Amino acid sequence: MNKLPQISDTEWQVMKILWVSAPLTANEVIKKCEGVTSWKPKTVKTLLGRLVKKKAIAFNKDGRAYVYYPLVTEDECVKAESRSFLERVFSGALNVMFANFLEEQKLSTEEIAELKRIIDQKEK
Repeated sequence: MNKLPQISDTEWQVMKILWVSAPLTANEVIKKCEGVTSWKPKTVKTLLGRLVKKKAIAFNKDGRAYVYYPLVTEDECVKAESRSFLERVFSGALNVMFANFLEEQKLSTEEIAELKRIIDQKEK
């Protein structure tokens, strides 16, 4: 899929459930939201409907139930969100974003080693 749908923060929560457990009926999604959100069943069904319209998910009819499944992968969406964030907040400047995060976060020796390994791989 070339153009990924814009997924809101609340829709991301539904997508995460579907990425882990799909296919699921609306009632199964509602049950998985219980205790994690305070959403009413109607809210979850509205979010499912929005995601269908955005072509982020689809459904099959199974008797009287609709069984939902994702049309986009979590990896695709994470990469698209990362690019969007980088453009919006840092004008696409990865080095500025990196410097900002590194100044604000305490990193373990293992995390520093992993970042060095990633950068070394990019240089090759």
